[in-house]
This record gives sequence, C-alpha cells and structure tokens, in this order.
Amino acid sequence: MQGARRNARPGAKVQRRSEPNFGARRGTPRSRAKRRRPSKLKRWVARHPWLYRGIRFSLLAAIWGCIVLGAAVIYFIASVPDPVIAALDDRPPNVTILAQDGTVLAERGLRRGHVRLDMLPRYLIQAVLSTEDRRFYSHFGIDPLGLVRASFANASAGSVVEGGSTITQQLAKNLFLSPTRTITRKLEEVIYAIWLEQRFSKDEILELYLNRVYFGGGTYGVEAASRRYFGKSARFVTLSQAALLAGLLKAPSRYAPTRSVKLATARVDEVIDNMVEAGFLTPEQARGASQLPLKLSAKGDDTGYPYPVDFVAELLPELVGEQDGDLIVETTIDAGLQRVSQQALRRLLDTEGADLDAGEGAVVVLDPLGGVKALVGGRSYSTSPFDRALKALRQPGSAFKPFVYLAALESGYTPDSVAYDGPTTVAGWSPRNYTGLYQGEITLRDALAQSINTVAARLAAEVGPWRVVRAARRLGIHSKLHDQPSIALGTAEVTLLELTGAYTPFANGGQGVLPHIITRVRNGDGKLLYERRRSTTGQVVALQFVGAMNDMMYTTVTRGTGKQAAIEGQVAAGKTGTTQSFRDAWFVGYTAHYVAGVWVGNDNGSRMKKVTGGTLPARLWHDIMVYAHRDKTPLPLPGTRAPRLDAIARLPWNGPEAKADDQPLFRRVFGILAGQ
Repeated sequence: MQGARRNARPGAKVQRRSEPNFGARRGTPRSRAKRRRPSKLKRWVARHPWLYRGIRFSLLAAIWGCIVLGAAVIYFIASVPDPVIAALDDRPPNVTILAQDGTVLAERGLRRGHVRLDMLPRYLIQAVLSTEDRRFYSHFGIDPLGLVRASFANASAGSVVEGGSTITQQLAKNLFLSPTRTITRKLEEVIYAIWLEQRFSKDEILELYLNRVYFGGGTYGVEAASRRYFGKSARFVTLSQAALLAGLLKAPSRYAPTRSVKLATARVDEVIDNMVEAGFLTPEQARGASQLPLKLSAKGDDTGYPYPVDFVAELLPELVGEQDGDLIVETTIDAGLQRVSQQALRRLLDTEGADLDAGEGAVVVLDPLGGVKALVGGRSYSTSPFDRALKALRQPGSAFKPFVYLAALESGYTPDSVAYDGPTTVAGWSPRNYTGLYQGEITLRDALAQSINTVAARLAAEVGPWRVVRAARRLGIHSKLHDQPSIALGTAEVTLLELTGAYTPFANGGQGVLPHIITRVRNGDGKLLYERRRSTTGQVVALQFVGAMNDMMYTTVTRGTGKQAAIEGQVAAGKTGTTQSFRDAWFVGYTAHYVAGVWVGNDNGSRMKKVTGGTLPARLWHDIMVYAHRDKTPLPLPGTRAPRLDAIARLPWNGPEAKADDQPLFRRVFGILAGQ
C-alpha cells in the first residue's frame, strides 16, 4: 500500500532519526560520560591545591639542587690541585728571624720532612685515632654518627665542646681551604673529603694528615713537633709523649707544653683514657703510661735566642696564616742584650741561687713603646723550653702596689699625704708588715719605698679595690683579677710580660702599650705580609700622676727596698715584690730608655731561703740594665726634671740611704707645684 510503513526485516535494528549532534564524539552516552569524569589524581589535586603546590615546589627544588650540587662538584674537583704535590712536598719553608739590627737570630723550618706511617709507633697512631676519629677506617670521609654525637654533646654543654670533623675533613681543609668558617667552605670541605677518600687509601690519608697538621709552637707535622718538644724523631717517642702529641691536635695553642706544662700533662691523661675507651690500652697499661715522665727537652744554646724565637713562631700563624714559602721576620730584639740577659740569669741562679733554693727565673726588657728587647723564659732552654716570662702565672706581691698608689693619687692623695702604719683589719683580713714592726705616721712616698703592707691595704680599702683593679687593667694587666681587699698585696696571678708592660706608661709619659716582638714579615720575594703600625693605646695615666708615681718609685730605688737595683749615673725607678713564704721574688723597674722585669722562684712553688725582691731580682736587674745603658745619655723620668748628675754620682748606690739633701723628684714635677 502506498504510503504505508515498510516493516523492518526480522532481526534488523531500528534507526531512529534525530537532530544531528555536531561536534560530539562518536560513542555511547555512557562511554562519553565516563571519559568526561575527572581522574582521581585531578580530584585529589582539586581537593588539596596547597599540598600539591608544596610537593611540586619541593620536587623542582630537589632537581635544581642536584643540578647545582653536581655542577659544584665538577667545578671543585676540576680546581683541586694535585694532592701529591700539595701534600708530599717535604721541602720545609724556611723562616729567617732577624734582630732589630738585622742580625740573624735563627733560621727555622716550619716542617721537617715527611715520615711514613709505618715508621711511626703504633701507639702514636692509636692515640690520634682514639682522640680525633675513632671510626676513621669505617666511614667514607664524613662520619654521620660523629656529627650526631658532637651535636648532642654541644647542645648539652651549651657551647662547642666537641667537633664533628673527621681526619679526612681536617686534611681537606689543611690542603685546599682557608680557615674562614662559611657554609660554602664547609661544603667544599665535605666534597674534598669524599674526593680524597676516593683518591687515597686510608693509610695514605692518615699519613698525609700527620705530616701536615699544626702541633703548636710554630711546628707543622708530627716530626717537627716531636723534635720541638722532645728533641728526637717521632719514630722514637714514648707512649706518654705520643699521647701529648695526639692531645695537641684539638687545641695546639692551648695544650702546647711550651705554653702550659700543667695543661699539657692533664691532656696526656685524657688521651690515655680515650685509648682505654677505644680498646687500644688496658687499664693496667694506662696506669703505667700515666706514670711515665714526658721528658720535655729542646735544642738550645747560651745565646738565649730560642725563647724569643719560640714567641715569634707562635705568633706567625696568627699574623700571616700558614705560608708555603720562605718568610723573613723582623723583630724588636736586641741580640746583645738578649744574650747578656740569658747569661746573667743563669750565672746568678748557678751561684747565689743554688745556696738559696732559687731554681728558676725569667727576664723581660721592653722599650718605652712596648717593643721586646730581651725575653728570657728560664735558666736553660735545653732543659726546659717552657717560657716563664710569657706563660707562668704567679702572684706579684708588692710589685702590684704601684696600681694601689696610682688609684689613690687619682682619688686625691699626693706622695706627701700622711698615712698611718699600724695594726689594721679590713673585712676580716689583718695584713702584717714583712718586718713585723710598725712606724705610725708615714708619707705615701716612704710607705711605698719601704713596701709597708698596712698602708697599701688601708689605701685600697679607702679608694675601693675595684678602682685598683680598674687602674691595673687600664695600664695593661689582662689576667684575671679579683676585687677582694688582699688585691692590695698582689694576691692575683699575673705574667712577667704583662706586669712589665703595665709599668711602661710610667716610663713613657702615661701612654698604654701592647708588648710586641714582631715588627714586619715579608715572604721570600720581598712582599710585605705584615707590618706593625700601632705603637701605643693612648693616654692611660695623666702626666701629673705619672710624675708623682715616678717620684715615689725613684725613692724606692734610691733609699727603699730596691736600693740594690740602682744604676750609677742613670735615673731609675721601680718596685720590689715578695710573696708569702718567699715563693716568688720580683723586681720591675725602668728608666727613660728601658723597662725591665725580673722574677725568681721555683716551678713547683717551693720556698726559697729568704729571697726577696730587693735581693736576687734587684741585683740581676741592675746587672742587665747596666749593660743596656752603657751608651745611653741620662734622661729625666716623664713628669720630672732631671736631678743634678753630680748628685746622682754621689748617691750611695749600694749603701744604707741617700743623703737628706737629695730632694725627691716629685718636688720638681712639671705643672704640679706652681712656680717650680
């Protein structure tokens, strides 16, 4: 039938007409809906956008960090010098040390060749490993466990008490890096350490380390240190000596036996305990090692030059750092005066000192600007290289009293002020005079000249001990001082060098000084590496007080406790010092040309037989200063007018007292007494 719908064939699908869906993808609606649905990752990102951004940023940072680190590794390794050349060059840089007039005092090598590891005693290697890096043979150049342990120890102590650097890191720093502490330098140290571990065996690294590291006393390498401290090769050191060398690595300037025998000995015990903990020694072996004497010795001669040469060697690393080339060091030392000072000290101790149980001594001579002209640290350098002038802390006794009297002058007193010498008690403390006698009323001038203890104690109590300490600090005492009443009698410990330096303002018109020995350092090509430019620290004492102090200490030398120090034809001033039970005896004095200090005593603090500052020290000071002034024109002390030279010549220099008509210098002080 026309117009009728034709029936579909059996089994055929019916096609329904609809509007065409232009742009739509082919497929079933269900499949299209499934593809349009966001993935789980996108849904998670949509729910956590900030977390996603953080992860993305971290991944990008890690990728770029690896790229930068890789580039840094490539750069650093490309710039590494040949370690064989850098480490195995055993030509020791030569250091030529000159006196002020150009005389050669000494020539030293900072290193003394290269010693193979298998030539060193096994216990020396064990001492180093147990103290510096116990896991040296198991780590890869960096010790994570060591870093964690060091961090915990430092955090517990509240300060840096332990380091985390391995021996390989220390070698890397020594070979390739500057001592500057920065993050970049630490990164370089880590990279170089890992690289060294790949380049060398463990034994080679340890061998290079022991031959390069600083051991104090101006020495680099175990061989130089052993010869410096024990006078023999490192191949022959004893167990206790090996422990000393290993103990120096942590803080060579602190533990060096030339600086402090006491600290060095205590450090030996620490290293031996470390060896027991590491399993290298049994407790029985440790006890035996602790009882072995260190037998410190050094090569010396009668010139006395080794003491100032050691001082120079210790200062060089601070002034110019480690240098691979030759150095020429110009100093303030007077070679002739140095030699005479050493010989005079030895002669005095070998003769009079032997009968009076005085076994040791020290001498310092400075110019008015603080330059060290002579430095004697003991009677015999070869027997004991320990420098008592620089390192020994001893009570100065009455040699400290000038700071008490200076504080009193600055508080309104004068040399003619009258004090009372009699029994006194200050804060429960009752000082007594050396003679046990009292004089009643006495001027400050005579009280200082006769070293009256009661007057000094009263003055300190009246002006305040803190003012005394402040005066001493201002003039150059840097050691620890207490502010108890007994400070008036010098019960705080000082070194001879700082005490002598603190007297220098009285000799130069009130200018503070920093005692120094090096004036200039050049390398082998003549390039200037260091030059001292600062001479004084400024005015620390007003001129009128300088003149008053010079008047009083001039009286000490002419008719007081220091009469045996007087120099015929020269105007000199100074002060004696004696500690309780005659354990220390001092004389520190000066002219307009030189300031000198002398100490006599015993290293163990034992008593001498009534040796006071006015006996052996004063006589030694006199002998040394006579030589020093052999060609010097007499000059007045600052703040005073020159006394008549004929009056000086008439003074009974080693007799009872000066004549009454010799007026004290204070009465001739410029600007104090009007019209005079």
